[in-house]
Amino acid sequence: MKSTQTKAIPVRAAAGKYSVVCGSGMMEKAQKEIAQLGKFSSVHILSSPLVWHALEKKIRSGIPARIASSVHLFDDAESEKNLQSVEGLAQSLIAAGADRNALVVAIGGGVVGDVGGFVAASYLRGVSLVHVPTTVVAQVDSALGGKTGVNLPEGKNLIGVFYPPRLVVADPELLATLPEREFRGGLAEVIKYGVIADAKLFAFLEKQMDAILRRDARPLEHVIRRSIAIKARVVSKDERESGLREILNFGHTFGHALESVTRYRHFQHGEAVAWGMMCAALLGHEVAGTPADAVSRIVALVRRMGPMPPWPGAKPKEIIEAMRSDKKARGGKLRFVLSKDLGQARTHDDVPEKVVECVLRCAPQFFVKPVESLGKCNG
Repeated sequence: MKSTQTKAIPVRAAAGKYSVVCGSGMMEKAQKEIAQLGKFSSVHILSSPLVWHALEKKIRSGIPARIASSVHLFDDAESEKNLQSVEGLAQSLIAAGADRNALVVAIGGGVVGDVGGFVAASYLRGVSLVHVPTTVVAQVDSALGGKTGVNLPEGKNLIGVFYPPRLVVADPELLATLPEREFRGGLAEVIKYGVIADAKLFAFLEKQMDAILRRDARPLEHVIRRSIAIKARVVSKDERESGLREILNFGHTFGHALESVTRYRHFQHGEAVAWGMMCAALLGHEVAGTPADAVSRIVALVRRMGPMPPWPGAKPKEIIEAMRSDKKARGGKLRFVLSKDLGQARTHDDVPEKVVECVLRCAPQFFVKPVESLGKCNG
């Protein structure tokens, strides 16, 4: 079903305003949207072999070979999100003759967007960038806001820059070939928006989760569009994450630590964030007064995403130590985004470590016990 809604969602950035065009069938209009950006000396697609194999026909319907004859593929595993991948892509662009008036089109999930964005930001000190996100996480989160970056062994996204794209093309039809596990995990970011900014979106997800899991077009497009609008509003007000934008990290302090202690091989990003949101909900109940009913609803909705990898065997203190390396920490002091109630959130940097440790001890039980039976943490 093609969308009748193709109105662009504007995003303000220090480098200027750009648009997110969202709707089913938007990929077919990509050439027209890119043409409105101006003329480029060459157009280069950056993607992964898996994405290219699954979506080449759809991609070429919107960006034919006569427009983008140069295709650069790299492994989009989280473990390959590093400086070696950046170097390899830069060398590939050099070999293809890309100059300062070239356009890079990053087509893929969060890893492709982060690495491709960092390549565009650093190659010849910056070339134009367009994002075509092909996963739920990328469409509703990582493709917007200008964050780019790669991982170090010490932590996630520790090297990067803010570099906004010229355009984002978000087509829910590109999610059709997404593996079931990756689709389900990506819904964690959608749930996040309901928790931090839109109680009505959260309630909609509660009612429509089964239909969304079936990838029914109307509810899926609605939650993607609403999520994009929320993130666009937040990053337009705070591009550099100096204040409001921090609320987008709900669940991520826990989630990034879980990814780090498992060396990015146990969880997909959305799955780690899902575990992280349940932890953040319980932590919010302990230190920010989140009502027990809200905690229960958050945990229940996350559970409906479906099965996830189990909690890792890492000890709580090991996970806390990984949190200290997170880029959101300040002077080694842990910072958490907590929700006082559905639809609102703020950052807390005064959370007792013993309470965090207690939450981490409770966390493995989220999928085996009702949340009401977890009780209060006793530090």
